[in-house]
Amino acid sequence: MAPSLLKPLTRMRPGDIESSAVLKKTATASRKLAELKGLVASIPNQDILINTLALQEAKDSSAIENIVTTHDELFRSDALPDILTQPGAKEVRHYVHALRVGYALVKKTNLLTANHIVKIQVALEGNDAGFRKLPGTALKNSAGDVVYTPPQDPAAIVKLMRDLESFINDDAAFDADPLIKMALIHHQFESIHPFYDGNGRTGRIVNVLYLVQKGLLDTPVLYLSRHIVRTKSDYYRLLQAVREQADAPEVWQEWLLYMLGAVENTAQQTIGTVADIKAALLDYKHRIRAAFKFYSQDLINNLFSHPYTKIEFVENDLKVSRLTATKYLDALVDGGFVQKLKVGRSNYYINVALNAILTRAEMVEGA
Repeated sequence: MAPSLLKPLTRMRPGDIESSAVLKKTATASRKLAELKGLVASIPNQDILINTLALQEAKDSSAIENIVTTHDELFRSDALPDILTQPGAKEVRHYVHALRVGYALVKKTNLLTANHIVKIQVALEGNDAGFRKLPGTALKNSAGDVVYTPPQDPAAIVKLMRDLESFINDDAAFDADPLIKMALIHHQFESIHPFYDGNGRTGRIVNVLYLVQKGLLDTPVLYLSRHIVRTKSDYYRLLQAVREQADAPEVWQEWLLYMLGAVENTAQQTIGTVADIKAALLDYKHRIRAAFKFYSQDLINNLFSHPYTKIEFVENDLKVSRLTATKYLDALVDGGFVQKLKVGRSNYYINVALNAILTRAEMVEGA
């Protein structure tokens, strides 16, 4: 299949692809996203959600690339990275790191540039190869047939990425709702396929960082990967349809409706998960404060920042000795707040309520 001649996004016009159905779906998705943003803002320490939900997203995004891990492997790799070395869990941890790198860059600069995207991919893949410089990259279907050949010329890749950077950061270049732009950005990035590895996961990180940059979210807590996993055939079919029929407005509209539906559905699911986490956090706060003199907000933050915590985490977060941290956690075991498990010579402690929420969310959303 011949390489696709991608058009720069800055040449597009909103009127070419916006339909009444697209605008209506944009409105409903925007309302649901605003509801999520408000709920998240009601939680004083939003790092709790970044830590826990980022782990969920990393797991699901990696699953799209057939990098599979379980919740237990992932949460244990957070608590005991030197002991647990499952390849899948390690890959997922790299994703969380890359997300945090990108989030810090966006918060610092209020921009999402091509150089930022390169830094995200470096954090994800652990190499500094940068944009593709050698030909030969092609995308294949499950049968091994080439279905799409992205741009091969290094100069063309750089030019398209610079155009994408302008499209992302200059609202005057395309005056449309940010959710519509996010869908276009995602399609363009995946079609440029600028890196040798990690394009899919990098592109999914860019999705949520763009929403943060545009103020639709304050923290990166909306992750579309689970929706994509569940609708994988539609996702790839629509990606390819636009590549093959880029001049057909109705094909673009179908892609937009898919992505807007993903935002709306994911926002609704995330609202439920965040509400459950908030309720569990308040329950733990009230019951631990009533039962134990060592209660502190730092302790609550620790328990809800790590689905699986450990003595060292409590030592560092609460600034207490190892003996004191051990006494606190063992008391919480007796109180039924955490479950103590042992790997080798190390102990880790599972937040019973939080672990139930996160694993239940996966089962419900995957139904």
